[in-house]
Amino acid sequence: MSQAETSQAEKPQARRARPSDPQGSRNPLWTLGLLRSEITTLLRRHRTYALLAVLAAVPVLIGIAVRIETGGGGGGEGGPDGGAGPAFLAQVTNNGFFLVFAALAATLPVFLPMAVGVVAGDAIAGEANSGTLRYLLVAPAGRTRLLLVKYASVLVFCLVATLVVAVSALAVGALLFPVGDVTTISGTRIGFGEGLVRAALTALVVTVSLTGFAAIGLFVSTLTGSGIGAMAATVGLLITVQILDSIPQLGGVHPYLFAHHWMSFADVLREPVYWDDLSKNFQLQGLYVAVFGSAAWARFTAKDITA
Repeated sequence: MSQAETSQAEKPQARRARPSDPQGSRNPLWTLGLLRSEITTLLRRHRTYALLAVLAAVPVLIGIAVRIETGGGGGGEGGPDGGAGPAFLAQVTNNGFFLVFAALAATLPVFLPMAVGVVAGDAIAGEANSGTLRYLLVAPAGRTRLLLVKYASVLVFCLVATLVVAVSALAVGALLFPVGDVTTISGTRIGFGEGLVRAALTALVVTVSLTGFAAIGLFVSTLTGSGIGAMAATVGLLITVQILDSIPQLGGVHPYLFAHHWMSFADVLREPVYWDDLSKNFQLQGLYVAVFGSAAWARFTAKDITA
């Protein structure tokens, strides 16, 4: 390949990395532009579409299964403890609104974090594997700023993925089942409008619950130049932690596992909201973000970038 052709091939990648003004990287607006570009690139990938499609399909499958099983009738008890099965599933036939919480309870242990693990694991390693990481660092943005932008884009994906599950569940629940006032876990009733506020708060809690795991995935991504390897390691760590959290003999370790308090989002549906376990979850996620975020920064800032 000639020198002119090589220069032409590098232009799209270099354009993404270089600001028009060499001093522009010191401007917060330049950072916002880099973040916007990163989020846009992430959300336009076919892999992202596939991950979100799978997440959106889970509430559809749950809703159809419950509809077929009950024939659309109110076969279960409407109270908070009525019926058997996964959390909130027994209430879906009486109020389709509960499909939001049932879908989040079904996806949070595996599907949601696996999707986040794929995105976080590929954040740095994927760029290195494709040879675009050094072009991103050509601009005087600094490795710290680039790492923060990468992590912020992963958090945006966490929020988008959670909202996809919640919105899909709400639409399917309203389509297949009656909706109305919501009976809380405490047994009190709240209006449908307040129920929607609780659902939005639940989605936010689930997003925060994934921040610690996202930091772990970002750290793993700085350890290797293979995107697939980083994604596999991150997902493998998730599975390992889930197994450890299910072993009663390791009860002393459970409170320190990042996934242990994930299901505390159900406390949002209490009246009043029960904050004890939610606070423990937030503090634990903050600890994981601090530890693995610092580890990712230390590794990335000292890493020899050759690709």
